[in-house]
Amino acid sequence: MSDRIYIYDTTLRDGAQTAGVDFSSPDKKAIARALDAFGIDYIEGGWPGANPTDDQFFADPPTLKNSTFTAFGMTKKTGRSTANDPGLSAVLNSTAKAFCIVGKTWDFHVDVALGITNEENLENIRETMAAAREKGETLFDAEHFFDGYKANRDYALQCLKSAHEGGARWIVLCDTNGGTMPYEIEEIVRDVTSVVPGECLGIHTHDDTGNAVANSIAAVRAGCRMVQGTLNGLGERCGNANLITLIPNLALKMGFDVGIPHERLAKLRQLSRSLDEILNRAPATHAPYVGDRAFAHKGGLHASAILKNPVCYEHVTPETVGNQRKILVSDQAGRSNMIARLNELDIRVDPKDPLVQKLVDVVKIHEADGYAYDGAEASFEVLARRTLGQVPVYFKVERFSVTDERRYNARGELTTESEASVKVRLGDQVVHTVAEGNGPVHAIDVAMRKALEPVYPALRDMHLVDYRVRILKPQDASAAMPRVLIESASTRDPDKHWFTIGVSTNIIDASFDALRDSYMYKLLRNNVAKA
Repeated sequence: MSDRIYIYDTTLRDGAQTAGVDFSSPDKKAIARALDAFGIDYIEGGWPGANPTDDQFFADPPTLKNSTFTAFGMTKKTGRSTANDPGLSAVLNSTAKAFCIVGKTWDFHVDVALGITNEENLENIRETMAAAREKGETLFDAEHFFDGYKANRDYALQCLKSAHEGGARWIVLCDTNGGTMPYEIEEIVRDVTSVVPGECLGIHTHDDTGNAVANSIAAVRAGCRMVQGTLNGLGERCGNANLITLIPNLALKMGFDVGIPHERLAKLRQLSRSLDEILNRAPATHAPYVGDRAFAHKGGLHASAILKNPVCYEHVTPETVGNQRKILVSDQAGRSNMIARLNELDIRVDPKDPLVQKLVDVVKIHEADGYAYDGAEASFEVLARRTLGQVPVYFKVERFSVTDERRYNARGELTTESEASVKVRLGDQVVHTVAEGNGPVHAIDVAMRKALEPVYPALRDMHLVDYRVRILKPQDASAAMPRVLIESASTRDPDKHWFTIGVSTNIIDASFDALRDSYMYKLLRNNVAKA
């Protein structure tokens, strides 16, 4: 049995069925180019003739260097020849180099969904695969195969034989409902290999039981040599098998050749993030291999061991998948965590310096008050440098005030306007500014910028990306303490994001503290000199 596993991506078709996902043709091109650059074997572009977006995409597909461009379609209709089936013709006459044809393998579906005899379905499969074989490489997606196998093993296997006899290069076993368990997958696939060679078998799983990745691995262990899935596990209902998890599992943990050199595997996190950017979604922080928390260590015992040898608490080296190690600080942090985190920030201290223990104590007190520095690392750096005496006094806010006025404007519309006033000391100078905004936080931000940017123009290269509030003690109702988390980013470099935090019984105070830390972090990171 070959150790080569072929990777088939169906993000652009099956992934597009995710609720809330709507790819444009340019989106599809961008994703296809990223998949091709990474080295995915097959890229399924969609279903020609099914919708205008797919038609546009197939009319002008991207040029691929590493991947085989594939079209999806279904077996011909009963009573029509393959040449006289408009739906099939649109697929086979497309710009694709390979064709993935889905067909029924569960006799229940043949009867209920298609309304034809079992024999007619077998004939449709065989003739469709033969016609596709004349156009290019062929794949047969055996829809609902595992449910069909459990209901009528002999007929499900007959469907596979018909596709194989028709010329299908790949027979892909689909767990379409996503309800099959890993031990069932492995047992059934082993049985199928007695009918179709493993070198011709693929697996397509859905995540309705949370087992899509495990089911794909079970199928590979039993003999399948193609794995189908999507980036970040996109897909209908609970999603498809996540290729971002599957690829490193197969390559790094199981030793299979997935056609992707290890140096290119280091682009895995980048590939995952590129899809999030197109979808305008926040990346999953706890995603295996590529998430921000995949190699984050919070417990003091863990961090102490990591400093001695990362193998103690890491199953692979983060850099192999394009990620990096993070030592978090929290109320669980000890001196080892703190020193390791300071080293990551390039803050050099003597481990015996009493200020290090003071910083540990300050963090624990703050977290007891509701701060969470493992999610606001920019605020932690500002706090650490301030405690260690490494923060210049860039500015000092002597006072600020915010007022909200609800009134009718000239057009008779009821509006609420916010106005902020701040008095800031910049060296020997005191600046007093006033600004309006579409809310109290925006008004404060505008007023602060009016005071700071003339002296610190580096602040013009930042903007607020997100603003989140969490109530720490909901039982206190309207008197509950809010925690504010602000995400900021560089205007010139959108990939540079940082998070700051503020906690107070007053939401304006909490917001102001998070804003202030964001300005301070930007000035620190730009090595700006004090005014």
